[in-house]
Amino acid sequence: MPDFLALDPTPSPLPQGLSGVYSQVTQWIAGLVNSSSNSLSQIGHSIASLPAQVQVSTAIDTTAAWHLALYWLLVLVMVVGVIGAVVPALPGITLIVGAMVIWGLVVGFVGLKWALGVAIAALILSFVIDYLAGVLGAQRVGASNWGQIGAFIGMFFGLFGLLPLLPTGIPLLGLLIGTVMGAFIGEFLHRRELKLLQRVKQSAKVGLAIVVGTLVGNVLQGILALISLIVFLATTWPGSWA
Repeated sequence: MPDFLALDPTPSPLPQGLSGVYSQVTQWIAGLVNSSSNSLSQIGHSIASLPAQVQVSTAIDTTAAWHLALYWLLVLVMVVGVIGAVVPALPGITLIVGAMVIWGLVVGFVGLKWALGVAIAALILSFVIDYLAGVLGAQRVGASNWGQIGAFIGMFFGLFGLLPLLPTGIPLLGLLIGTVMGAFIGEFLHRRELKLLQRVKQSAKVGLAIVVGTLVGNVLQGILALISLIVFLATTWPGSWA
């Protein structure tokens, strides 16, 4: 084998100037690695000692924040339920009871006994009020089933602004006018045995009685819904469970 192909395994010594620089760079790198290792070790020990305090506290704070957000969202739903108790054809106290049940499922029904009991009692009373104010009130003026069915149909069309005479689409205005018109038309079609003037008077009386009874019943239901909301806020205010 020629001499120029022979490989010498022994590295050539560095020049004297480069040897000093190489030694200093090596020492600096070794010191940097040791310093980094010590810092990482200290950080690791610090992190290992925190989870039992910091992580649990963070989880508790996050849960409380979600509970608080859900609480006020359900309160907003209950406010809509109070409005719905006054406005016919909209969910009222039923919405309030449903919101309370959702909150009870989240917190295990803690401190919810009084509020839920009042809301359920208000819901039962609202059905009784509907019957007394609507059916019995109309029957007192001799309203027939035609008049009551007509009032319901007129209320539906008036609420959604579907009547040709109500282009404004204002729900409350359409509700009142639609109910009166529906009750009047239904009663008028049914009382064919009466003379024209008597039919008009009877139909107008039925329409007015149904509307007045409905309004009185809705006001009473709104009061019950408001009481249910106040009891809920008084017994489950965030300070008592947060």
